[in-house]
Amino acid sequence: MAIHNPQMSSTIETSPATDISYHVTETGVGDPLVLLHGFTGSSESWADVTDRLSHRFRVIRIDLPGHGRTPAPPDPARCTLQLVASDIAARLRDLGSTPAHLVGYSMGARLALGIALLHPYAVRTLILESGSPGLATEAERAARRVLDEALATRIEQEGIVAFVEEWERLPLWESQQRLPEAVRQRLHAQRLRNTPSGLATSLRGMGTGAQPSFWDDLPRLSVPTLLITGALDAKFTEIARAMQARCPTMIHCVIADAGHVPHLECPAEFVKRVVEFIDR
Repeated sequence: MAIHNPQMSSTIETSPATDISYHVTETGVGDPLVLLHGFTGSSESWADVTDRLSHRFRVIRIDLPGHGRTPAPPDPARCTLQLVASDIAARLRDLGSTPAHLVGYSMGARLALGIALLHPYAVRTLILESGSPGLATEAERAARRVLDEALATRIEQEGIVAFVEEWERLPLWESQQRLPEAVRQRLHAQRLRNTPSGLATSLRGMGTGAQPSFWDDLPRLSVPTLLITGALDAKFTEIARAMQARCPTMIHCVIADAGHVPHLECPAEFVKRVVEFIDR
């Protein structure tokens, strides 16, 4: 078993490769394992699983543009999924962390899939939690861009408190009502630390409507891939099954009694599944 190291937190400075300073937190020693959070999250979102994983891995958590301590660029066109994928691959290379085990949740899963397809040298294994290859048709993407723009504008106009209250009422999070009050309060406080401009820019640049479809690219995925969904999240469990049908080498794991965020709702089971997959 690797010796557990104290947490180290640092901001990776800009370089010719990227003009965005990504905040990176590292914990533990061993093979690099990278955690990419979802929309409204940050590196703090992985707190419960980081403690469990850092005994085995060098856990690298990255705040994505407009979240946590990584600022959003003024122009949303600078934080498209493709450009951020290139940024993350370059940062991992600078850190001497390629190829890495790459774990992404929701928005972070879409990004992780993009990294694996566009920069396969950077990825050793790929774990996608509640992920998606995007929307299949341009008509679907155009309709979603309208919705994302409306939400981005509302966030800017109404502020972070009103948005978080609205966001947390979505049926997607219903299963989280069973979590301990302290956990829910911690998650709420973390969301409030984001900024309206950061979240709005992220939606416009990296929202589901803005990203290209990766559905047709799935068969050429060259790295071992695990899909994780919660049994209570019917939508993303069905998406995972459709992904596996396109790429039969993928493994799909459904965690019982979990919704959209298994790593938060069932952290021990989530970590067990991740470690078992990597140990293969």
